[in-house]
Amino acid sequence: MRLTLRTDVSAAHCDDGTILLDEATGRYWQLNGTASAILSALLDGASPQQVADGLRARHPALAAERAAEDVTSLVASLTRAGLVDRA
Repeated sequence: MRLTLRTDVSAAHCDDGTILLDEATGRYWQLNGTASAILSALLDGASPQQVADGLRARHPALAAERAAEDVTSLVASLTRAGLVDRA
């Protein structure tokens, strides 16, 4: 799965995460640091499994299933909001 931001969505990185702006609607979303790291890795071409593995490397107490669910949930939320395209 390759994830990209839609052409009318811009991202601004800040100290505690990322702000996504849908320029077509004027709506924006704020991602916390973890969600921002997940999105960045996916946009850079990492697979969801690679991202989940990276989460577990940073948070050793995190169960593998939970890490995978967190990645899947974020992708689903961003897709439902119309912020990303999946290829």
